Amino acid sequence: QQRDKLKQYQKRISLNLERERALARQLLEEEKAMLLLKKKRYQEQLLDKTENQISNLERMVQDIEFTQIEMKVIEGLKIGNECLNKMHQVMSIEEVERIIGETQDAVEYQRQIDEILAGSLTEEDEDAILEELNAITQEQMELPEVPSEPLPEKIPEASPIKNRPKPELVAAS
Repeated sequence: QQRDKLKQYQKRISLNLERERALARQLLEEEKAMLLLKKKRYQEQLLDKTENQISNLERMVQDIEFTQIEMKVIEGLKIGNECLNKMHQVMSIEEVERIIGETQDAVEYQRQIDEILAGSLTEEDEDAILEELNAITQEQMELPEVPSEPLPEKIPEASPIKNRPKPELVAAS
């Protein structure tokens, strides 16, 4: 708002300057021309000052906006830090060590149960398991029957293969 007011003030001064220049031309021959030129010079200095004030205001607005962004970043960092602290409170080192110990105990207990179950088979059960395994493997492997007659001692010679005449190669002319 202040910037807009300063710009309006700046326009008013500019209009006054134009009027006074025109009036100075008219009064050039009179002694008042010098006074009007001094007044014009003073108003030009005021115009420069208002321009500087506008620049300062715009810089201040930019600084405020940047500071607001920085505050949001800091607030985000603060919230993140609080979340990390809460997570660390929930998951303390002692709690993690306790959970790992419980897990190791459960694994050891399960291993003991597995050993008991593996050792609970009797010798008869193991024999039955082996017989069943042999039956399954023999079912899968069906071999042809072996002939009962003795093999001949001399193998008959194979019939000779007829040799075909090789075609002659003729040079192309």
